[in-house]
Amino acid sequence: MSCYFRHLKEVFEAAGIEVSSVNKKQIDRTIHDIAGVSYKNCSATWRKLKQEILSDEQKRRHFVARLRSAVRGMP
Repeated sequence: MSCYFRHLKEVFEAAGIEVSSVNKKQIDRTIHDIAGVSYKNCSATWRKLKQEILSDEQKRRHFVARLRSAVRGMP
């Protein structure tokens, strides 16, 4: 789970998200959902994030906004 989290520190900071042991799994599921990759497929999720989402500034901003919104709605 979440093998790519260490690469997303800047994204989490931009979204104002603090990852903890309590919310890590929910955040991981949310990232998979936003990326459109089945849950627990870490390699495919990181590949899609790196190649398609984070490499394009507009897509990156949209991803950060969606992630921020989703995490704020978490219990």
